Amino acid sequence: METVPPVAFAKDFLSILDLNPADLDRLLAMSAQMKGERRAGRPTTTPSLGGRHVALLFEKPSLRTRSTFEIAIRELGGHVLQLPAQFADGSREPIEDVARNLERWVSALVVRTFGQDRAATMAAAGRHLHVINALTDEEHPCQALADAFTMRERWGDCRGRRIAFVGDGNNVATSLAHAACMLGVSVHMTSPRGYELPDQVIEDAERVARGGARVRRFVDPREAVAGVDAVYTDVWTSMGEEAEATA
Repeated sequence: METVPPVAFAKDFLSILDLNPADLDRLLAMSAQMKGERRAGRPTTTPSLGGRHVALLFEKPSLRTRSTFEIAIRELGGHVLQLPAQFADGSREPIEDVARNLERWVSALVVRTFGQDRAATMAAAGRHLHVINALTDEEHPCQALADAFTMRERWGDCRGRRIAFVGDGNNVATSLAHAACMLGVSVHMTSPRGYELPDQVIEDAERVARGGARVRRFVDPREAVAGVDAVYTDVWTSMGEEAEATA
C-alpha cells in the first residue's frame, strides 16, 4: 500500500484559514483517535512534542483554554512556560522583540490577546516560532476546531448539514463560519442590526467551502433556526465589551 505523505501544516495557526480541508480532516481524525484512547483508559501521553518547550502568553483571562492547553502540551510530551501577561501588549518592550527572543528558547507560543494584529506581528517577527491563536478579538480558531470536532463526531460526513448561530457576529462566529463551511456545513448567522458578521468573513468562508456550503445572515432568529440541524449560541456581550451590557 502506498504511504500517504503527511500534511504540511502552515508555520502558524492564527486562523482556521491557515488550514486547508486536508489539514482539518487530519486534525479531527487525530483528535478522534486520542479521545478514543482516553475513553478506553489507555495512556494518552505521546512523544509528539519530543520535550520541546511551549510558552503560554495570556493577556486575556482564561480557565478552560489555559487549562486544556497546558494539559495537552504535557500529554504530547512538551514542557510549559507560563509568561506574564504584560509582555503581550508591547508596553514593556516591543512585541517583535518578545517574539525574537522567545524563538531562541521555545518552539511554539500560544497567545490569547486582543487584536489579531498582535498575534500576526509575533508570528512574522519570530521566523522559527510557531504561533497559535488561543483567542483574539477577531478570531477564535481553537474553539472552532472543537466545534468542528463535535459536528464530525455527531454526524460523520457533515456535508449538506446546516447550523444556526444566534448572537453577535464576533470572533467565535467568524471562526465557526470558516470551519463549518470547510466541513461542508452551511451556516445561518442571526444577529441584531449593527452586529452582523462582516462581508469579508462570509467571502472567506465561502471561498474555502466544500459541498456548496454557504453563509446566510438573518435578523429574525426564528427564521434562522427553522429547519437547521443544530443551534449554536454565545454570550451577547463579548469579552472586553462588558460595558455594552448595560447600554
